[in-house]
Amino acid sequence: MIKKLHLVFGILLFIVFVITGRFMRLDFPDKEIIPQELRILMRSRHIYILFSCCIHILLGVYFQTFSKAWRKYLQIFGSFQLMIASVLLIYGFVFETYQIQHFSDISRNGIYLTLSGTLFNLFASIYSKIEKI
Repeated sequence: MIKKLHLVFGILLFIVFVITGRFMRLDFPDKEIIPQELRILMRSRHIYILFSCCIHILLGVYFQTFSKAWRKYLQIFGSFQLMIASVLLIYGFVFETYQIQHFSDISRNGIYLTLSGTLFNLFASIYSKIEKI
């Protein structure tokens, strides 16, 4: 169930990535006119969405649910954090690029939440490998 959710969510994120790329091309066709700081901000926020998409697609392909409850809860919590992080990264793209045209904590928090969700899934997996030894 979680595996399929990650895969579908990752594919949807890829579609969002393509759409945000089209927005950038249509809204800012003259790249030389806009300030370089704004251009870097837009591109980085756009790439963060791709980064999130790749994580979800990989989890959708390789995710294995563990049978022990505490490991399963770590995985579910980590997956939930990764999904919330993806929403924050999309919101960060819209808010930071189009509304304030400046850095904010939204994308930063999305990246930190991605790290946290990844670590929760990692810990569940590492403990599984240690117990098999």
